[in-house]
Amino acid sequence: MAKAKSAFVCTECGAEYRKWQGQCTSCREWNTLSEVRLAPTRPGASAAAGSPGRGGYAGALTRDVVDLGQVDLSEVPRLSSTFAEFDRVLGGGLVPGSAVLLGGHPGAGKSTLLLQTACKLAQGRGVLYVTGEESLTQVAMRAHRLQLPTQGLKMLAETSVETVLAVAERERPEILIIDSIQTMHLEDIASAPGGVAQVRESAAVLTRFAKQSNTVLLLVGHVTKDGSLAGPKVLEHMIDASLLLEGGADSRFRTLRGQKNRFGAVNELGVFAMLEHGLKEVKNPSAIFLSRPEEQAPGSLVMVVWEGTRPILVEVQALLDDSPLGNPRRVAVGLDANRLAMLLAVLHRHGGLFTGDQDVFLNVVGGVKVLETSADLAVLLAVVSSLQSRPLPRELVVFGEVGLSGEIRPVPSGQERIVEAAKHGFTRAIVPRANVPKRAPDGMEVVAVDKLADALEAL
Repeated sequence: MAKAKSAFVCTECGAEYRKWQGQCTSCREWNTLSEVRLAPTRPGASAAAGSPGRGGYAGALTRDVVDLGQVDLSEVPRLSSTFAEFDRVLGGGLVPGSAVLLGGHPGAGKSTLLLQTACKLAQGRGVLYVTGEESLTQVAMRAHRLQLPTQGLKMLAETSVETVLAVAERERPEILIIDSIQTMHLEDIASAPGGVAQVRESAAVLTRFAKQSNTVLLLVGHVTKDGSLAGPKVLEHMIDASLLLEGGADSRFRTLRGQKNRFGAVNELGVFAMLEHGLKEVKNPSAIFLSRPEEQAPGSLVMVVWEGTRPILVEVQALLDDSPLGNPRRVAVGLDANRLAMLLAVLHRHGGLFTGDQDVFLNVVGGVKVLETSADLAVLLAVVSSLQSRPLPRELVVFGEVGLSGEIRPVPSGQERIVEAAKHGFTRAIVPRANVPKRAPDGMEVVAVDKLADALEAL
């Protein structure tokens, strides 16, 4: 009997070591090494289809060398997921032979979204839905509650990767859904499902099968407390697309964001609404983020952010209050708190407004997380509005990056942002001078600014 071997694998970067040590020398993280048992090498195991051995994540190996200029550049056909927002995040649809990982917190709607997609696709294509967390009765009850068409969808309740591959070889589905990858396990790996070795090897075997059979593989993955995908980091490297479904239990809206995509743009955003009959796509996200009261309050301002390939209008709210503390609080929801502190320093130095004795609270309405710097100018003007208790006009929209010397820097796709604001009835825009279009939309007044002082004067 072959002796079982073990190794120590870093859960952050996937680096392997022969013995335990406190720090991973690859990613410099501490206490991230965990012991995994490796399967003994079997003769011929690497040649077997679906076995975790030689073959790589990209499919079958070949000894032929191909000139790059001779590669066929014909566009790969895509399969529609029946959701326009889902297709947008994927870059146009599902690519045959691709592996897509869908992550999210419990209750975000991962299984609901994939079940709706599977039931609709099964009406014209071969779909195999493998559930490892729920029984077939539970899945059928959810499909009945969501009023989904259930005829044609092939289901399998299994956690063994070998069994799943055997069934997939027999059924030959176009789309294979695994819910979830943390419940899958290989018989040769002597560790519990969900461990580093099981998740890594199970995903590798399933991905290899998808590449070789030209099957669309959809994996459901859990996330940790900090919002990152559970399991080894190498899991995100071997897949083609990594999507994150976000949304709290107290919100009816869900956002689907692409974190990695080999077939489309990164940071693309799709918006869904959780209703009684499942997830429904929101075709005009700006409309739901702009539901403001009739009476305009100080500290409220609309900005235009760029998400993937489209502009979205969102409202930012600022609240300033006298602080009883020696170190006033700086709280930002949906924005970077460190950048907020930097912008307040720029406002004091180049705008002449002191906020060192004020608690500053900032919030982006709708639960949107703004990751770009085009929100800088809108944040500062909202802070000034709250500080002076002066409401800003409802028809005003603002965007622009603020530099440390007080200059207003241009942002990408400025003209598209102005056009989007004009479509929603905004008549005045304060933008960087380099983003002023040659011809403004009808009814839109565009105010160009170079310095922070110019923007404060334009208010």
